[in-house]
Amino acid sequence: MPEPEQHVMIERYTANVRTNHWAVAALFVLAALSGLALFHPVLYWLSALFGGGPWTRILHPIFGVLMALAFAFLAGAVFKDNLIDARDREWLRRIGDVLRNREEHLPEVGRYNAGQKLLFFVLVVSLVGLVLSGIVIWRQYFSGLFPIGAVRFASLAHAFLAWVLIVAIIVHVYAAIWVKGSMRAMTRGRVSAGWAYKHHRAWFRERLRHAADSRARPD
Repeated sequence: MPEPEQHVMIERYTANVRTNHWAVAALFVLAALSGLALFHPVLYWLSALFGGGPWTRILHPIFGVLMALAFAFLAGAVFKDNLIDARDREWLRRIGDVLRNREEHLPEVGRYNAGQKLLFFVLVVSLVGLVLSGIVIWRQYFSGLFPIGAVRFASLAHAFLAWVLIVAIIVHVYAAIWVKGSMRAMTRGRVSAGWAYKHHRAWFRERLRHAADSRARPD
């Protein structure tokens, strides 16, 4: 198959998915900054962004719950496309070619590559853990329901999972910038046919088959 024209555009994300994604991103920033303000005295100055210490303590868990709920809808929309298959395992075995941008040596990639899929499940596990541990340490509403040992363990787990989530998001942003054209997909919803063919060839072929079936189907 010859490489497609660059000016032909393909929809990658609907408006609803993009809106959901940016809502999660905004809530993540708010939750991360307010959480860091509460994490260590050196970072307490961040609480000024939220009206001071008391408001930061009130708002942080609200930001976290809203972020988790918004992400749940996003995860539900893309979960099926993030399941690991044989091509993904082969992609991971050839990680050296990935880092050297030798995509011609890699198996054809579906809607998401193996790295994106692993990141997705890191986000899922981190957010589930943050919600569960956050409930244990949310003293305003759940004070006295859990023994002090559980509260202490949940505090450590919450801090660790927050660190994992922040690192994962940094990797996500870096990868989106590294692969030229990825940011356009989430801001405008469309990618060029050439981009799809180069980076997600199996997904591109699937879209072609779907378009052909739609044209062949009688009205």
